Parts: sequence; structure tokens; C-alpha cells
Amino acid sequence: MNKFLIAACSAAIALVLGGCVSLAPKVPVAQPDIPAAWPLPEATAAAAQGRAADIGWREFFADPRLVKLIEQALQNNRDLRVAVLNVEKARAQYRIQRADRMPSINGTASLTRTGVSGSPVTQQYLANLGTTDFELDLFGRVHSLSTSALERYLAQGEAQRSAQLSLIAEVANAYLTLAADQESLQIAKATRDNQESSFDLTRQRHALGAASSLDLSQAQTTVETARADVARFGGLVAQDTNALNLLVGGQAEDTLLPTGMSDHTTMIAALPAGLPSDVLLRRPDILQAEHLLRAANADIGAARAAFFPTISLTGSVGTASNELSGLFKSGSGTWTFMPQITLPIFQGGRLMAQLAGAKADQQIALAQYEKAIQSGFREVADALALTRTLDEQRTAQQALVGAASRADELSRARYRAGRDSYLVSLDSQRALYSAQQQLIATRLAEQTNRVTLYKVLGGGWSERTP
Repeated sequence: MNKFLIAACSAAIALVLGGCVSLAPKVPVAQPDIPAAWPLPEATAAAAQGRAADIGWREFFADPRLVKLIEQALQNNRDLRVAVLNVEKARAQYRIQRADRMPSINGTASLTRTGVSGSPVTQQYLANLGTTDFELDLFGRVHSLSTSALERYLAQGEAQRSAQLSLIAEVANAYLTLAADQESLQIAKATRDNQESSFDLTRQRHALGAASSLDLSQAQTTVETARADVARFGGLVAQDTNALNLLVGGQAEDTLLPTGMSDHTTMIAALPAGLPSDVLLRRPDILQAEHLLRAANADIGAARAAFFPTISLTGSVGTASNELSGLFKSGSGTWTFMPQITLPIFQGGRLMAQLAGAKADQQIALAQYEKAIQSGFREVADALALTRTLDEQRTAQQALVGAASRADELSRARYRAGRDSYLVSLDSQRALYSAQQQLIATRLAEQTNRVTLYKVLGGGWSERTP
């Protein structure tokens, strides 16, 4: 009979390993309803027709100091560490669920002693090896649950990649913001020094009667304004440094901090031609939504399988004896084989409600998947729309700074020569200072838009990890 039990167990295992019926429906096709092409200006669209090079973040960011800071952030950032641990947790949950597809074999040993008043005590030694309540997955319930756990594990992996990409972009933007405020601070200090020199000159002219008290008061207001800006930008630099340290996960070295804006912090490669899905479907957040949709779809299969009979096996082989010394002697073998079938008859609507809930979860996951594609398209379209306009804006702003600088030099010369009032010179100084600060803001917007475009395109199509 032991041979019969072994054969039955072998047949059950073969049945499980050979496959089962899956009651999960086909994964629904997303209908995000987005345009078939990017809304690019003609010049940008023409440049995108060539084959784009896949670039990783090390190649995208040209500043070696920024690259070093990103490396430190990827090693030390606590949010990213939590994302990695969530992947490990999801992997463990998948392995637990997958283990249900194989029988659990346990070994047991026991001693039973029985006594009746006036009779001698009897005892029995038992040693068994077997499985308990192993479900034959004829209708794919266990398989569907395992598939759902696998898809959720893969989704968590994409969530980690998305968190890493967001961290890279956040470090880059914090670095650029710090660089912009550093340069604004330098301009504010230079403006303060010039205003103090101009104020001293006006004070001397006022003592000689060549300048009015109004001119002196106006010169003093420019000095105090410049001092206030120096203090304000000094505070912003300190806050930017703290924000960068938080992202890096520790104190950033002073040698890695920027001293001012640079137009070569980032480089952007040509964009890939073709449909938006060619790029969007590689984004980690969209891949995460797709895996969650597949997981919800598998849950429907598990909910459907709950309507069908469940067949479970319990069996064991072993040996029994009244004496410990005879436990493994010939003729002491025992076996048990107990198949059990459970047919749901009345559940009070529980199974129907579970199936309805699984179907609703699938539709929710489908809507979220479509929304992720739509949001991705909108983010890329916005970044592309700003690419050209910010370049034109920066060029115009640079020309404005040049014109304001020449006007300031001329107004200063005319004031010293007594041809213009101090009010004209003051207006020129204010115009130059405003143009310089606006140029910094425009360059910052251009650089951060490049980082945004890199992020929304998936952060490099061949390298997402350092």
C-alpha cells in the first residue's frame, strides 16, 4: 500500500507541476486616448527624427560634483532605502505565496501511553513523513494568487526605480537651486559694494553742495536694499544647503557644492521619434501601474476559482511499534491517505461579493494605468513646450543684461559729469540688478526643465541605475 500512496502523491505533484486551468480573464487593453505624436514645434520635431542615443544619468549630468552628490544620495538616502526594503518585503511575500503551489512535507515523531485502572500501561511509538491539506490546484486558484503576488513584487521593483529616478532629479534640482542662489548672492554683494561706493560719492557731493538731500536719501535706500538682498540670499543659500544635505543623506562636502550657475550642468540627447508609447511605456511609474493591473486581473481568477470544488490531500508514511527498539523493524510500516473535496454550497453571497470586488479592483487598476499614461504624456508635452521658449527667453534676457549694463555705465558717467540727476542713475542701477536676477531665474528654469524632461522620459532608456 505504501507504493499506492507514493504513486498518488507523485501523480498529484505531476498534476500541479504540469499546469492547471486558469480562470483569470485576459488583461484589458488600456485606452488612454492620447495624441499619436508629440506636440513639438517644427524645428524640434525635425531634430527628433534621428535615432536618439540612450543616455544614463552619469552621461546626462556633465558636472562631476553633481555626479558625486547623486552617487552619495543613491547610497545614503533614507527614502530610497525604504523603497529598496519594500522590494525585499514584496519578494518575500511572493515566495511565501509561491510555496503554496508545492506540498509541504513534514516529519513527526510521537509517543502515546495509555493506562486503564487495573490493567498494564500500553505505549506506542510513531514516526511519520507526510503532507497535510495540500490543495490540488485544478482550477488555478493558488496559481492565480501566486501570479498576483509576482506582479505586485514586480510593481514594487518599478516603484523603487521610480523613487530612484525622482531622487536623482531632486538632487539635481536642489543643486541647481543652490547654484542659482549662490550666484544671486554674489550679484547682491557686488551690487551692495557698488551702491556703498556710490553712496560715499553722493555724500561727498552733498557736503560740497553738488548733490541734494534727496539724492543722498535715494542713494542710502539703494544701499539698504542691497544689504537686505544679501541677507535674504544668504538665508536661501543656507536653506538650499540643508535641503541638499537631506537628499544626500549626510553632510555634503564643501568641495562638492556649487559656487554659481553654469550652463553646462546638464546635457540632453535627441528625442526618440515615433509614437509616445515608444518612450512612455518604459517609464517606471507606468510599468508599475501595468504590473498592478495584471495583479488585479489575476485576483479575478482566484475569486472565480473559489466557486469550484477544492480538492486537498493528506497522507503520510511511517512506522509504529510498541517498543522503541522495534520502531524500524520489518512489518512496522504504516500509511494513511485521505483525499478531501470541499464544494461551496451556501456562503451567504460572500463569493459573489469577492468576485465583484476583484472586478472593481481590476477596473480601478485599469483606470490608474490609463491615467499614468495620460499624465506621462502631459508631463513630456509640457517639458517639450518649455524647451524652446526658455532658450529664446534666456537669449533675450542675456541681451537685456548687456543693454542694461551699458545703460548703467552711461548713466553713472553722466551723473558724475553733472548732466543727469541721481534719479536717472538710480533707475539704471535698478534695471541692471533686476535684469541680472531675472537672467539667473531664467537659466535656472531652463536647467531644471532639462532635468524634468530627462525624468519624465524615464531617466535614460538604457541605464536607470548607477
